[in-house]
Amino acid sequence: MMNQKTSPTDAQSLNPEEGNTTHQINRRKFIGGITSAALAMTIVPRHVLGGNGFVAPSDKMTLAYIGTGTQGLRELQPLLSIPELQIVAVCDPQKYATGYYDWGKTGLRDEIRATLKLPDWKSGGDNTVPGGRDNGKEIVDTYYSKFRGEKNKGCNAYADFREMFEKEKDLNAVKVMTPDHLHGVIAMAAMKRGIGVTTHKPISNRLEEGRLVIDTAGKSKVTTHLIAWDSNGSMDQVMNWINAGEIGTLKEVHNWSNRPVWPQYPTLPTDKPEVPKGMDWDIWLGPEAERTYHPHYTNMVFRGWYDFGGGSMADMGHYSLWTVFKALGLENPTIIEPTFSHVCGIQDSAAFQVRNDFSFPFASSVRFKYPAKGSRPAVDLIWYDGGMRPAVPEELYEDNKEMPAEGMMFVGDKGKILAGFHVDNPQLLPAKRMALQAVTAAPVKEKTSGFVQFMQSVKAGKQCPGSFTEAGDITEAVNLYAVALRMGRMLKFDSANRKITNVPEANKYLSRQYRKGWDPGTI
Repeated sequence: MMNQKTSPTDAQSLNPEEGNTTHQINRRKFIGGITSAALAMTIVPRHVLGGNGFVAPSDKMTLAYIGTGTQGLRELQPLLSIPELQIVAVCDPQKYATGYYDWGKTGLRDEIRATLKLPDWKSGGDNTVPGGRDNGKEIVDTYYSKFRGEKNKGCNAYADFREMFEKEKDLNAVKVMTPDHLHGVIAMAAMKRGIGVTTHKPISNRLEEGRLVIDTAGKSKVTTHLIAWDSNGSMDQVMNWINAGEIGTLKEVHNWSNRPVWPQYPTLPTDKPEVPKGMDWDIWLGPEAERTYHPHYTNMVFRGWYDFGGGSMADMGHYSLWTVFKALGLENPTIIEPTFSHVCGIQDSAAFQVRNDFSFPFASSVRFKYPAKGSRPAVDLIWYDGGMRPAVPEELYEDNKEMPAEGMMFVGDKGKILAGFHVDNPQLLPAKRMALQAVTAAPVKEKTSGFVQFMQSVKAGKQCPGSFTEAGDITEAVNLYAVALRMGRMLKFDSANRKITNVPEANKYLSRQYRKGWDPGTI
């Protein structure tokens, strides 16, 4: 499963349904549901029970960590030193560190060595790249034993999150680090049991499943958190300029990424390598259709497949665009228009164009047309990946500057604003205009990490700023991006009914056909 997250700079939730009423007063209900007065009476002060930094077991949040691939192990390490957190289980269908890839051959291994202060630590797998639930369990157990003095509290390890939920009856929260196609079903399973969820983007790689998760989160009192919220930039300065008329009427927003940074395969694999020892391929597939195992589907390359990933926009657009959607009130797109690269081959002495509906293109741009809302006129949002980007504005020629490899640009009928990918360091174009501006100081960045805010919200029984319920419009966009590319057609979208009206056959890609036993309503 679970060699999540494919970007070197990544570091970034889900919510419950009705809550489980079968459990007795356990730690989850204790932490999330009782009053502060009762807490004060029940919890013995830490300094009475132990030295500085001691946290009573009843005052800790219990967490299951689902997905121990390379990015999963990378993001696991900073959580180990949080005294108020107890990682009680790890879960991944892959047991051993076999066949993993990473951004460098020894980087993650060396990070783990530094965290554990074990200069000779090895993954025990077939190469130097760590991964798998055995590594996850070992890292947790070693750290807790060595630095927290917990000699006998082993972290449990599971291949199947469904079994984990059945056996771990005292969970407060889960962190989901799986490939995209499993986010929604795991989130729903956690929410049904009243367990808080923090997850990597996207909420789901299917529009209807994403909406189900978000609606469930809205009805539930369980805390949810989508990790990408932590990395969003501020739109304050950009909105000040737009509202002051500095670029006239806003017409377009352009956002371009250097993704994909993983191998992108234009054809289905035809060879049939053996499933790695200790890997449960059936669980890795989860809700998706049965097919023969191949390493090209897994690890860091899963995101390039429509069934398992969400493409470059799902990978990076949450980090850059969530704050843009919120500030501009972008919702209910009417048209989604794709432009994309193609691949050609030669067969029987004749050239042909490879056509597929199973993997994302090497490069694309997708235009979303958003209708006017309130005082804001209609706006086009254009996403670019694979090296594509907007035309160089004339003002940059005047400034003798190049377009950045990744960035954001706001185009009005009287001017432009160029910014970094996360809306950082926005500048009016051309540069001489900046000499006349009093630039608003950037807002002070929240010092408390997103994960700690999630912990605090679970304990208080409230929602995070990055709750699933705040991510509906960006979730809709990234899933429509995938459908437009998969169909290779301009789509007209009826947001009220969540239907594509001009290409009816495209509607099948708004949802998924669940394998038996994997429908989120039954897990």
